Amino acid sequence: MGLVVSAIAFLFAVAVAGAAARRLPQASTVVYGGTAATCALIALWAALRLAEGGPDATLVLPVGLPWVQAHLRADALSAVFLIVVNLGGITASLFGWGYERAHHESHGGDQDGHKEGPVLPLYPLFLAGMNMVLIAADAFTFLLSWEFMSLASWLLVLSTHREPDTPKAARLYLLMASFGTACLLLAFGVLATAHGDYSFAAIRAHAPDAGAAALVVVLILLGAGSKAGLVPLHVWLPLAHPAAPSHVSALMSGVMTKVAVYAMIRVLFDLLGEPEWWWGGVTMGFGALTAVMGVLYALMQDDVKRLLAYSTVENIGAIAIALGLALVFKAAHTPVIAALALAAALLHVVNHSLFKSLLFFAAGAMLTATGSRDLNRLGGLIHRMPTTAVLALIGAAAISALPPLNGFVGEWLLFQAILNAPALSEWSLKIEIAVVGAALALATALAGACFVRLYGIAFLGRPRSRAAGEAVEVGRAMRLGMAVPAVLCVVLGVLPTPLIRLFEPALRLLVEAGPFDGRSYQPWFWLAPTSAIGNSYNGLIMLVVIALLSVVLVLGIHRKASDRVRWSIPWGCGFDGPDPAAVTQYTASSFGQPIRRAFGSTVFRARDHVDMPAPGDTRPARLSVTWTDPAWVVVVEPLARAVGWLAEKANRLQFLTIRRYLTLMFLALVVLLVMVAVTQR
Repeated sequence: MGLVVSAIAFLFAVAVAGAAARRLPQASTVVYGGTAATCALIALWAALRLAEGGPDATLVLPVGLPWVQAHLRADALSAVFLIVVNLGGITASLFGWGYERAHHESHGGDQDGHKEGPVLPLYPLFLAGMNMVLIAADAFTFLLSWEFMSLASWLLVLSTHREPDTPKAARLYLLMASFGTACLLLAFGVLATAHGDYSFAAIRAHAPDAGAAALVVVLILLGAGSKAGLVPLHVWLPLAHPAAPSHVSALMSGVMTKVAVYAMIRVLFDLLGEPEWWWGGVTMGFGALTAVMGVLYALMQDDVKRLLAYSTVENIGAIAIALGLALVFKAAHTPVIAALALAAALLHVVNHSLFKSLLFFAAGAMLTATGSRDLNRLGGLIHRMPTTAVLALIGAAAISALPPLNGFVGEWLLFQAILNAPALSEWSLKIEIAVVGAALALATALAGACFVRLYGIAFLGRPRSRAAGEAVEVGRAMRLGMAVPAVLCVVLGVLPTPLIRLFEPALRLLVEAGPFDGRSYQPWFWLAPTSAIGNSYNGLIMLVVIALLSVVLVLGIHRKASDRVRWSIPWGCGFDGPDPAAVTQYTASSFGQPIRRAFGSTVFRARDHVDMPAPGDTRPARLSVTWTDPAWVVVVEPLARAVGWLAEKANRLQFLTIRRYLTLMFLALVVLLVMVAVTQR
């Protein structure tokens, strides 16, 4: 533990060095190099701790609250998430180094609107805050680290303050972060109860009663769920995540949301004691709503980074479904199936951190090469940026859950847990799990359509703008930053068993069982959950079969196709320009129109508005689409009006006399003493 604390302290030192030398050419090398090395050290330490299975690492520092101090502890669950956070930190640092250098040399800034200086000192602080959350073992240290993480990421979002949408995104992010922290503060207050000991060990020893536990579950879903992006608390995420620089966006979407998932697991599976079945039912319900709504949001976006941010909402929904299943099966005293669902959740946490970081890096590469995030201004990049195109294809296939990549393994394990619903005795849960499974299948299918749309419009076809036609491949560091998660997406899809075996100490800590027995690991490349005998997965065989079929297909096409190049002018809707195909090809909006009309007209009240000029009018026809986020209408706008009304009423307190101020202070003291007296009984 001393090593981890020293590494986090070194991240603070790197931040200070970055602030002092931010105007020097070597500043980015120092910051990103030092951050990457530190993250690699922490990730290696966590992996070794999991592999060895030794006792928990603990440390108490004489700081914080006088009667609590700062308790630090790294158990198996913390180690899993330390690997996720710091692996993301390594790849983001590598990509960010090349990204900063490319934009600094070419533009003196970048198209994201930030300058190099403000980002450098904040970047290692952001990673330090996330690491501190994962090793905190008392409520005060946890909340302090949580708020530090939120403020650092908020300042990173503000680094693009020159962009017109950034101030609004930053304000909303700060409000939602404050709301989430307030909910977590109340949750830990309820967990501490009257004994007033905020250490996690004391909270475990004093399990709350049913009423208090129910309140904590609601507060955790609100507090951590708002940070993760559960619908309808997601409204800040698609605004703030795209506003940040691309490598920071990757950390926020791919890593920071997993810290929120860690908070949910820590409280629901560890601190609250034995769960009730309805905890999982509520979590699954929110997860299913989040998964479907998130992918529908993504399908309606033309901004690449905003599309990826909404896709994060969908994947968080899938993780919440897995956590809900684990809670349900744990409450039903079927720990093996609970461990299977929890293993699916942890595997999807790792998988999403990899392919979402990869896709945000690809978005940053496209932004570097073209200066645009608009899908309708891209196209044909597979010829101009071949390496980025191949790596982005791996990320798009992985997030679409296509075999033999890692996204498929996580979805396969999750459906194995869903198919075990008949083991439950509650018919209401059986019906809910069937509905949730159907919603997850729908979300998975729509995710495939979403990323076919993204990849096809951005990389295939003809360039839709001069910048896309003149794009060049990005630098070596950026390509290497994309290559690392791309390779891991393939490796973990083909050989997931070693990673899942690494999870077993965390699974036994939380549900006191493992989802696999010795048969499942014989041989080590064969995955067979013990709760689903007869169902197994072998990524190696699947990779070989897909490769052979691909070779046969390519040879067949080349054998049957003509070897002569034939040129002809395509039908171009009356357009006789130099390249009619570039104008008449499908756009992002036209690709998504059928799905938008099928789902969006009801869910989002999406409407197509066509401006068709009269015969003889030379104006071009225009199509515009309007839609409304239900969360804004149902949650955000009513709350904003209520807060405005309360603020207006509270404004009268500024004009009271001194006598009335003293009266209010006396009444507040009386109420506080009454509350203390009641809680001490």
